[in-house]
Amino acid sequence: MKALTNINANSLEEAVQAAQRARSQGKSVFYSGGGTDLLQQIKDGTADADVIINLRTVEDGGFIDRGESGTVIGGLITLDQLSEAVLAPGFKVLSEAAASVATPQIRNVATLAGNVTQRPWCWYYRNGFNCYKAGGDQCFSVVGENQQHAIFGGGPSFIVHPSDVAPALVALNASYITTGPDGERTLSADEFFIRPSQDPGRENSLIDDELLASISIPSLPSTAVSTYHKIMDREAWTHAEVSVAAVLELSNNEIQRASIVLGGVATIPWRLSVVEEFLQGRQLDANTAQQAGELAIADAQPLSKNAYKLPMTSAAVERTLLSLIAG
Repeated sequence: MKALTNINANSLEEAVQAAQRARSQGKSVFYSGGGTDLLQQIKDGTADADVIINLRTVEDGGFIDRGESGTVIGGLITLDQLSEAVLAPGFKVLSEAAASVATPQIRNVATLAGNVTQRPWCWYYRNGFNCYKAGGDQCFSVVGENQQHAIFGGGPSFIVHPSDVAPALVALNASYITTGPDGERTLSADEFFIRPSQDPGRENSLIDDELLASISIPSLPSTAVSTYHKIMDREAWTHAEVSVAAVLELSNNEIQRASIVLGGVATIPWRLSVVEEFLQGRQLDANTAQQAGELAIADAQPLSKNAYKLPMTSAAVERTLLSLIAG
């Protein structure tokens, strides 16, 4: 591994300025919060870095600011801190998603922003193939090993978005606050996450030297309930085969509003708009949960080796709703 220059930033603004200076000198720059994935990519050669800007020295980067209109969470909060934070009852989906990531050791250093913006874990990309994500012009999974690739939103790349907390944030209708050379931007999920059909080489709309500073989540009514359900191919330290983030607003067990978002099966956190519309106005019961599960895969387009995700996704949606019935 080549020698790297490390810069400790005391603020996000200082980090952006340091990145601009390094880039103006023709150097490749990466921000590092926890660094759990970035450093591995550098070792593997999938991230060609000259300068690492360390964000762990930023003061108060992992804050939680609660207000009447909502909650703002600093991007540098660790996943362990997020999983144990005292949040509004309706935000349970977020703390459960954070708690599901990897291992306790990784959650102790990995950050919210890092988890949302991590690069895909497709084995072709991670093993040096010149695919779309590595700057190439093809997706090897189309005719290759695609067992864990997307059944929603694919083409021309079929990676799955790797984040656990991202589906929870989308289900909570969060906004994404960035800081960069042009100052601060606030983006919706539709603006922040990018499908391969928009740009096959990217997963989000962050520009050069810009970083995800914080997340803003609007308040929920006291009748809101939520949960995160994750299916893995082993017990720990792995990404979701299928995950479901669900947020429901109830009135006497009638669903007033539903937000259902999938992880592990799509190129971005995948909102099931058809299921959300179906659930609105219905009683939260076993029959409704079963029908929602069946409807969840109506628009799926599996590849040659990942059709097993269809019944798994359907069952995951049904089980997630059943768990909310149970309490």
